[in-house]
Amino acid sequence: MNKRYVRRLDVYISEIGFGGWQLANPLWGSMTYEEGIELVRAAYEKDINFFDTAPGYSYGLRERIIGEALKHVRENVFINTKFGHNHLGETDFSEEAIERSINESLERLQTTYIDSVILHNPPREILEGKTRHEEKFQRIKHMGKIRGYGVSIDTLEELELVLNNWDVDVIEILFNIIHQSPKYLFEKVKERGILLTIKVPLDSGWLTGKYNANSKFEGIRSRWSQDVILKRGMIVEKNQNYCQR
Repeated sequence: MNKRYVRRLDVYISEIGFGGWQLANPLWGSMTYEEGIELVRAAYEKDINFFDTAPGYSYGLRERIIGEALKHVRENVFINTKFGHNHLGETDFSEEAIERSINESLERLQTTYIDSVILHNPPREILEGKTRHEEKFQRIKHMGKIRGYGVSIDTLEELELVLNNWDVDVIEILFNIIHQSPKYLFEKVKERGILLTIKVPLDSGWLTGKYNANSKFEGIRSRWSQDVILKRGMIVEKNQNYCQR
């Protein structure tokens, strides 16, 4: 597994990370707690050392699985969790909730520190630096409870806001073949030594070829309108035809 050096955090991160959203997720079948632990440990054995999770994933269960699976190799891995959507299924981006959320994540992850905590798609006013959120994160970082902090965002505009108003260690952003616009600021991210992580790289399964314009969806994927499905289907077909040349 290739690893890349992150200057701001002085750490080597595997090019492929492990996203914890699917662990013991009823949307994908009947994965048990024990099977989730086995999956995380299998990823570690393949030399993956970056693990991403969040309190809001299955009411804190994904943090518990990752914590249990990696507690015996804690110093060898980089754990990233989030803030803003808590283990009760509530959205709370208040400044007062930051340290409480981190303390609860520390307990679920069975660790004394978290490598990075990122705001999980926060409101625009936070990205614009109009609040004291960064001051709070810096204080907690100085306490040693976290080693870095940052944001999880979706768009080029949000990325520009972060680079203009924050001094982050980590940026997680939506980027794949379909969503390309953020790449215009990637060089600036690199220049600052920020850890850049990519979310939804396969566009929720579309770019694997699993779906097409005739696919039917239930559950969380029913959010896609027919227009979106047709557009995605055409992109997937075009991409497949290009790859077959």
